[in-house]
Amino acid sequence: MRFIKQLSQVLILYGFFLVGGWLQSGLHIPLPGSILGLLLLWAALSLKVVSLKWVESGAYLFLSVLPVFFLPATVGVMNYGHVFTGKGFFLIPITIGSTFMTMWIASFVSQAIARRTEKRRAGSKCS
Repeated sequence: MRFIKQLSQVLILYGFFLVGGWLQSGLHIPLPGSILGLLLLWAALSLKVVSLKWVESGAYLFLSVLPVFFLPATVGVMNYGHVFTGKGFFLIPITIGSTFMTMWIASFVSQAIARRTEKRRAGSKCS
């Protein structure tokens, strides 16, 4: 039963991907169809057209295999060893610094959104 539930949720997510691709090609929008599909899913979740329960398990399935998609990029870097010769030492601190900066910005934004959501919930409970 769990397999059927995850399969149906993956199909819902895939449907958003297909609709995004169709919109991109039909309306000639300068964004990839996958990004448009993701934005459509976000809008549907925000407007409560789609319940999180309908896609949550399928999304976790995708997230569990996400690191596999980074392997080709990592292996591809090995073809460009000449780029890292002599400059590789500088790329390491840049990569570490940009990673920490990205983590800091992401945590700042998520905490700000969480605070705003909490204020809205507290305001709606008082009404």
